[in-house]
Amino acid sequence: MNESRAWMPILKQRPIRKVSLLVPVLIAITNGSLRVLTVAKGELLPNGLLAPLHHSLQAGARMWVAKQTSQPMGYVEQLYTFVDTSRQNEQGLPVLYVSYLGLVREAAGNILHPDAKWQDCYCYFPWEDLRSAGRQHETIVSRLRIWANSADTEEVRQKRLKRIHLCWGVEPENWSEEYVLQRYEMLYESGLIVEAAELQENFDFAFTGQPMRHDHRRVLATALSRLRAKIKYRPVIFELMPPEFTLLQLQNSVEAISGRLLHKQNFRRQIQQQNLIEPSDTGVSGSKGRPAQLYRFRDDVLPDQLISDIGLPLGSR
Repeated sequence: MNESRAWMPILKQRPIRKVSLLVPVLIAITNGSLRVLTVAKGELLPNGLLAPLHHSLQAGARMWVAKQTSQPMGYVEQLYTFVDTSRQNEQGLPVLYVSYLGLVREAAGNILHPDAKWQDCYCYFPWEDLRSAGRQHETIVSRLRIWANSADTEEVRQKRLKRIHLCWGVEPENWSEEYVLQRYEMLYESGLIVEAAELQENFDFAFTGQPMRHDHRRVLATALSRLRAKIKYRPVIFELMPPEFTLLQLQNSVEAISGRLLHKQNFRRQIQQQNLIEPSDTGVSGSKGRPAQLYRFRDDVLPDQLISDIGLPLGSR
């Protein structure tokens, strides 16, 4: 279904239209850091009412991004539709979010709207960044076990423990970087994030990151899950890289998305085997020390990125 056809039923349903919000999630990689564009001092994603003046949902998302942030947009795809039951309009209907994922290159600070701010994604999901060892993962799993053991029945207790093992990579299960949303939902359910309805007592919520208003952190978790899954089968990282880059910059960018360190030689071998890149005409980088070869994505790969099954290696170190 194209966007104009998807828009038509929304126009016919006036009560729903009044409580529908467009929520774009804009992701960039800057200096090896995975970043998200926010407003309201980092507490919200860009958002705005779905209005009849938008000829498509995507046009509406682009309009609100331009108005609230001044960030140029490139690649964009529809993400998901959410119902925020904690918010209601005058008629008592829940708020509907139509979300988009956009991959961009971060605009300079002097270009952005004063209310817009780029934030590190992992300040909202610190448990998702496994590149630096810390005790927060162990602390969270420990508190989740307490929550599991508080279940009213043994059946519920066992189901909770199984979910913890599966989502958090507790042996014999392995960590899956794509389960961002599932881990977030579990933290919400167990009262280990600030947005939860009932909070656990005697817990340092710094372990589970910076909160966001309304349901926006859930939307962001969904976007990160989508991006982590997508780079495995589509070379969408093209949209996040500069025109020329070193292999180290490319590896650092993939690591920033996956939240995991990659084996350097294995990564380079797989990249070369997939024939995604080629040496640039510029030659080598101008950085200090030993010059590094600059690369660019092959021109014939770019048009095929939406139909190919070429992805980027995500094997952990």
